[in-house]
Amino acid sequence: MEIIAVLPAFLAAVVLISVSPGPAMALIVRRAALRGFGASVATVLGLESGLFLWAIAASLGAAALVAASGTAYLVLQIAGASFLAFLGIRAWASAVRSRRAADDGTDTEHGGPGEAGGAAADDRRAAPRFAAAKAFSEGLFVQLANPKAAVFMFAFYPQFIPPGRPVLATTSLLALVQVTVETAIYLSLAAGVARAGAWFRRPAIRRRLEAATGTVLLALAGRMLLTPR
Repeated sequence: MEIIAVLPAFLAAVVLISVSPGPAMALIVRRAALRGFGASVATVLGLESGLFLWAIAASLGAAALVAASGTAYLVLQIAGASFLAFLGIRAWASAVRSRRAADDGTDTEHGGPGEAGGAAADDRRAAPRFAAAKAFSEGLFVQLANPKAAVFMFAFYPQFIPPGRPVLATTSLLALVQVTVETAIYLSLAAGVARAGAWFRRPAIRRRLEAATGTVLLALAGRMLLTPR
């Protein structure tokens, strides 16, 4: 069976996986809504770089080690849940600071002093390269610290590797296809959200978005930590 024969089924599976709600979508929506489309590109690239690395790890057997080793799985599980919890708490902290600023009358429609302590102001003050590196790192770490990604890659990719095909080369090709499809989907999502960016950045709406994103990330952290292998 040639690789071209399995591509339709692989593409269908990838699209379904990509549109499923999870940490990736939460990060992308928040960044696109509060920082705009350009700022979300680095997040998407970080997420997809992590995905590609896990795919290569699966072909080399590293993902199998994580899937088989209780200790390795637990370490990644705790690291991933902790980072998602950190992002969730940070989003909630930004919402609380903005709420206090609004109560003090220092928050404005276009983002006044009440934003100064929040993540949005931090990104505006940071150098563009630093802000992009930070967004990329967040996406990369969220993906790499997810043990479910390792188990998924170990179980998913072998189904689409035709007998006799070189595992590493075929896995790399399939991973590139998945990265391309997911990047297109996530950037389209970011572009759609960014179009309403001015509305999302209104203080009242921004507070609700930060609170909602923080709640989702904390819930995902809890699910990651408590869900059995």
